[in-house]
Amino acid sequence: MSVLVTLIAPGDPSAIERMSRENPDTMAKIVDHAKSCGLIAHRFYGAEGKCMVLDEWPDAASFQKFFSEMESEIGPMMQAALTGEPEITFWTKLDTGDDVGWS
Repeated sequence: MSVLVTLIAPGDPSAIERMSRENPDTMAKIVDHAKSCGLIAHRFYGAEGKCMVLDEWPDAASFQKFFSEMESEIGPMMQAALTGEPEITFWTKLDTGDDVGWS
């Protein structure tokens, strides 16, 4: 079963958008490598003073492999937008019988 991965940190959501506009080749390189490591889905989200990356991966090990291989590319870009340490959490789906969507 796949896992959701969240990376949440204090930061400036508009800086994330600006960074992606200013570095499209680097963003594409990171996404392409993530896909080759098994990435299923990926999005950035922002709230007042917070940034979140929401990914779906086949398993935690796939994400960890990708992140260790691309940390030199990801790190500087995230440092430009984040103002604190990110918290990375791996989430597994619970079987509660009330699922809606994400068939």
